[in-house]
Amino acid sequence: MSLFKARDWWSTVLGEKEEFDQGCLCLADIDNTGNGQDKIIVGSFMGYLRIFNPHPVKTGDGTQAEDLLLEVHLRDPILQVEVGKFVSGTEMLHLAVLHSRKLCVYSISGTLGNVEHGNQYQIKLMYEHNLQRTACNMTYGSFGGVKGRDLICIQSMDGMLMVFEQESYAFGRFLPGSLLPGPLAYSSRTDSFITVSSCRQVESYKYQVLAFATDADKRQETEQQKLGSGKRLVVDWTLNIGEQALDICIVSFNQSASSVFVLGERNFFCLKDNGQIRFMKKLDCSPSCFLPYCSVSEGTTNTLIGNHNNMLHIYQDVTLKWATQLPHIPVAVRVGCLHDLKGVIVTLSDDGHLQCSYLGTDPSLFQAPKVESRELHYDELDTELKELQKIIKDVNKSQGIWPITEREDDLKVSAMVSPNFDSVSQATDVEVGTDLVPSVTVKVTLQNRLALQKAKLSVYVQPPLVLTCDQFTFEFMGIPRVIQCKFRLPLKLICLPGQPSKTASHKLTIDTNKSPVSLLSLFPGFANQSEDDQVNVMGFHFLGGSRVTLLASKTSQRYRIQSEQFEDLWLITNELIIRLQEYFEKQGIKDFACSFSGSMPLQEYFELIDHHFELRINGEKLEELLSERAVQFRAIQRRLLTRFKDKTPAPLQHLDILLDGTYKQVIALADAVEENQDNLFQSFTKLRSATQLVILLIGLWQKLSPDQVAILEAAFLPLQQDTQELGWEETVDAAISHLLKTCLSKSSKEQALNLSSQLNIPKDTSRLKKHITLLCDRLAKGGRLCLSTDAAAPQTMVMPGGCTTIPESDLEERSIEQDSAELFTNHKHLIVETPMPEVSPLQGVSE
Repeated sequence: MSLFKARDWWSTVLGEKEEFDQGCLCLADIDNTGNGQDKIIVGSFMGYLRIFNPHPVKTGDGTQAEDLLLEVHLRDPILQVEVGKFVSGTEMLHLAVLHSRKLCVYSISGTLGNVEHGNQYQIKLMYEHNLQRTACNMTYGSFGGVKGRDLICIQSMDGMLMVFEQESYAFGRFLPGSLLPGPLAYSSRTDSFITVSSCRQVESYKYQVLAFATDADKRQETEQQKLGSGKRLVVDWTLNIGEQALDICIVSFNQSASSVFVLGERNFFCLKDNGQIRFMKKLDCSPSCFLPYCSVSEGTTNTLIGNHNNMLHIYQDVTLKWATQLPHIPVAVRVGCLHDLKGVIVTLSDDGHLQCSYLGTDPSLFQAPKVESRELHYDELDTELKELQKIIKDVNKSQGIWPITEREDDLKVSAMVSPNFDSVSQATDVEVGTDLVPSVTVKVTLQNRLALQKAKLSVYVQPPLVLTCDQFTFEFMGIPRVIQCKFRLPLKLICLPGQPSKTASHKLTIDTNKSPVSLLSLFPGFANQSEDDQVNVMGFHFLGGSRVTLLASKTSQRYRIQSEQFEDLWLITNELIIRLQEYFEKQGIKDFACSFSGSMPLQEYFELIDHHFELRINGEKLEELLSERAVQFRAIQRRLLTRFKDKTPAPLQHLDILLDGTYKQVIALADAVEENQDNLFQSFTKLRSATQLVILLIGLWQKLSPDQVAILEAAFLPLQQDTQELGWEETVDAAISHLLKTCLSKSSKEQALNLSSQLNIPKDTSRLKKHITLLCDRLAKGGRLCLSTDAAAPQTMVMPGGCTTIPESDLEERSIEQDSAELFTNHKHLIVETPMPEVSPLQGVSE
C-alpha cells in the first residue's frame, strides 16, 4: 500500500448505472439531532435520494444495512441537494431537492426503534414549487440580511435567477447578456450573487439591485424600461478570468473579511469581496471538483482539489501541502464530522462510488517473505541449457514458427471468374461514349482449416475498372494470416471486336520461335462476322473509343501490334504473349519463347512522362494561386466586417466589388484544380500502361527471368496512386538510381554513394529520362538485376564491355546520350488510349 493513498474509512457503491454530478452530495445533521454528527445525503440523476450514517466496525469496512437511513425514488432527476432553514416558523434544518422543473423541500425525521431493527426514518414533503423554466443549479442564504431563515435562488438554463422566500415565489430576473448558465454562489457578507458568465468573467450582482430591478416576465426589454420606469439590472463588479469555471465557493474568515474561490479549467482563483485577485494557482492536472475551508493558520485558507488523475491535492493558499491517491475520479468533495471523527473527507464519483477517507501516513506492515533456498543440480541445468539451445537453433534454421506447408493449408483463397457477363450490367453510373459498359461476377472462395480472427477480404482493380464492393469482413477467431490470390478477367470486359486498321502511328513487332498461330484460335470471341479472311488480322475496339490492330505474318514467325495511341498497345501485346504461351503448353511444346529485337520506344514513353509531369506542375501552380486568392478573400471579408461593425461606418471604397471578383476567381480556380486532377488521373493511368509495356519489352529484349522482371516492376511501378506529395517521377528516379548504384554499378565506389532520404518533386524530368536511358544501356551491355549486393559485385566485374558509370557532371551525361543515341532511336510503337488495366487487373487480398 502506498504511503500517499487516501485511507479508506468507509465506502459503498450507489445503485447500478446511475450518474452523479457536483451538486448531488451534501453533508449535514439533516435529522436535527443536535449532536453535531453529519449525515451523507446523495441524489442521483435517476431520481434516487439516499441518506447514510456510516458506522464502520473497523477502518475500511464497506456499507452495512444499518448505515443506509433512507432511500426513496423521487422519479425526477435530482440536480442538486442542499440543507438549510427553508420552512417558515421554525429554524430546524430541512432538505431542498432541485429537479429540472420542480423545487421540493422535505423534512427528515427519525423514530427510535424498540426492537432489533433499529431506528426508522421518514421523509415528508413540506412544500414544492413548479418551475416555468428548466433549472440548472441553486444557492441559498439569508438574502437581504433576514434572520433565522434561508431563501433559495435558482438559476435557469436560459440565465434567469428565480428567488423563493420559502413557501412563496418572490421575483425573477434575467442576467444581462447571459448565454449559458455558470456556477452560482451567495456571499452573505456583501449580500451578492456571484456567477461566471459565458464570457468567461466573474460577475457579482447585489441582491438589492436584483430585488428592485424590473420584473423579468419577458426576456426583452419592456416598454417601462424604455420609458425610464423601473431600474435596469446592473452588475456590481466583473473580473475576466479567461476560462470557463467549474465551481464557486465563498469562505468567510470573520465578519470583516471573506474570499471568493473560483475553480477554472486550468487555474483556481481567490478573489476579494470587490473582485480583486488575492492569488491564483496554475494547476498541473485537469480539475474535477474543489472545496475551500478555513485553515488553522490565521489568514490562510486550505483547498481540496480533485483532478482527473484520481488525485486529491490539499493547498494552503498556493502551496501544495499534501497529495493523496483516490480509487476514483471525484466529481464532488465535502468535509464533515462522522461518528465522532472530525475532518472526514467524503468524495463521490460520477458513477456512484461514495467513499469516506482520511489523510495519514500509516506505514505498510507488509514484509517480504524469505526466499526458500534449494540445492542446485548443475548437471541437470547444463542438460536443460543444451536442449534449449538446440530448440533455438532449429527454429532459426526453419526461419519461422510454422512450416510453410501448414501456413498454406490453414487458409486458401481461390477466385473464379464467370464465363458470361451479367445479364443486367452493374455499371449503372458509368458512361463511356455510346458503348454499353458490361460487368462480370467474380466468386471468391475462402477455405480455412483453423479458426480465423476477423478475416478481411480486400479486392483491388486498376483504373478504369471499378468494383461494386471492395471490402468484406468475416467474424472468426484465430491467428492472423495474409493470403493473396490473383486472377484474370475476360478481355471482353474492356474491349470489343473492331475493324482492323491498315495504318497506325505506333507499331510493335514481337518475334517467336514457332510458326504463326491463327488469330481465331487465340482470340475466338473477337472474330468479326463481316470479314472472311480474319485468320491473320484482327481488330480490337476499346470502350473508350480507341482501336488496336493485331497482325500475324504468313511467312515469318512474327506478330505486329499497331495503334494510334502508344499506351493502347500494352494490353493486347501482353494478352497475345499469354495466350501464345497457353496455346503451346496445351500442345505439349515447352521450348516456346518470345523476343523483341526492335528499338526501345523511349521517345514515345518520355512524351507521356513529360505530359504527366506537366500536369503535376500545373496542379501545384493552381493550388498556390487558389491559396493566395483564399487568403485575399478572407482579408477582404475581415475588412468588410470591421466596416459593418463600426458605429459610424466609413465608405466601402469598392470592397464589395473586390470581394465579388475574388469570389469568382476562387470558384474558377477551384474548378480548374478539379479539372487538372481528373486529367492527372487519366494521365497517370496512361503512364502506367506505357510503363507496363516498356517493362514487357525490356524483359523480352534482354530475356530477363521472372525475378528480374519483378524487380523492374517494383522500380517502375512503386505507387498504386499518384499524389502531389509523393509523385511517380521522384519515386521512380530514386528506385532506378538505387539499381544503378547497386546491382548495375561498375565499381565499389559507386555502390558506396548514398541516396537522398527525402523525396521532393523535381524541377524537370531530364534526370529521370537520363537514368532510364542509362538503365537500358547497362542492361544492353550485360548487366543483370538482383537484390543482393553480394551477388551483384562479381557480376559487375565480368560484364561484357563494361558498364558506364553514373554521370557526375553534365558533360559526362552528354557523352552517355551520344553513346546510347545509336541504340535507342525514335521509333513509333504501343498501348491503351483510355487508362486500361493490366492483364491481371483484379487482385484479391484477404487478411
